[in-house]
Amino acid sequence: MTPPATSAPSVVIAVLTYKRPQDIAAALPLLAAQAALVTGAWRPRIVVVDNDPDGSARTAVERFAASAEAQGVPVQYEHEPVPGISAGRNRALDAAAGDDVLVFIDDDERPSERWLPLLLETYSASGATAVVGPVISEYEVPLSPWVTAGRFFDRRRMPTGTAVQVAATNNLLLDLHTVRSTGVRFDPQFGLTGGGDTFFTLQFLRAGGSMVWCNEAIVVDVVPAKRATREWVLKRALRSGNHWARTSLVVANPGTERLALRVKLVGNGLGRAVAGGARALLGAVTGNLTHQARGARTWARGAGMLLGAFGYIYTEYKRS
Repeated sequence: MTPPATSAPSVVIAVLTYKRPQDIAAALPLLAAQAALVTGAWRPRIVVVDNDPDGSARTAVERFAASAEAQGVPVQYEHEPVPGISAGRNRALDAAAGDDVLVFIDDDERPSERWLPLLLETYSASGATAVVGPVISEYEVPLSPWVTAGRFFDRRRMPTGTAVQVAATNNLLLDLHTVRSTGVRFDPQFGLTGGGDTFFTLQFLRAGGSMVWCNEAIVVDVVPAKRATREWVLKRALRSGNHWARTSLVVANPGTERLALRVKLVGNGLGRAVAGGARALLGAVTGNLTHQARGARTWARGAGMLLGAFGYIYTEYKRS
């Protein structure tokens, strides 16, 4: 939906945070600078949703909101004590109840030059009701040769304007008029498992939304050392397969459609697991890191799909 021409439409930059006050303090000046680039054509503001029950981000957010660095951009703090990323994302939607456009970005991501203007330009030019941008990774520590060979942090890229069928919320623009008219929300059942953004965008498209890619609107994901390990990337690959199977089954109509999909997921998951395991074994025998790592990645994703098809739920965001 193209923004109305009669007055400057509003755009909310929504960033969720959980026990990372240093990350949110680093992100806010960059987001305010992005907002300043579109002021005049748009009415931008920033909403920070703190999902920590203790409200650990409040001080950093309120200090920034009162500082000169905010550059006149309103900064709103929202405390969402209900555990789970779905609750936080829905709180962002609620905080933007009277706005036109919402853009999600993660607290550990950094926007590239003209990130926000590029998303908004693609939105206005395409007529789509959602725009997705790429995420590229930078690392606190150098990756091991094994993780590099597996290309675990490589993400998709495609020409601007390409239709997209599913997306995460780490670089996503949403037309809020369409979100409200369809009634699509983030499902609490995915709050602690992950996959809620996949389910949301699948539902959004089923309800009549449209989504396109903006290849130039890049955000940089800062990968901490604890996520640059072999164990973590394999768990993430398993989680990816598990959540894809789970969200696909939930979206499918009950009965014949869901049963057929479950059979398909079992076949695909088993095929990936077998092929990936064979490739990893070949790599181990020949000493080829690429075969080892990419085979293990394929095996983990296939295993996740297979487990998801049988109802196993991998909980990514466990909390004590």
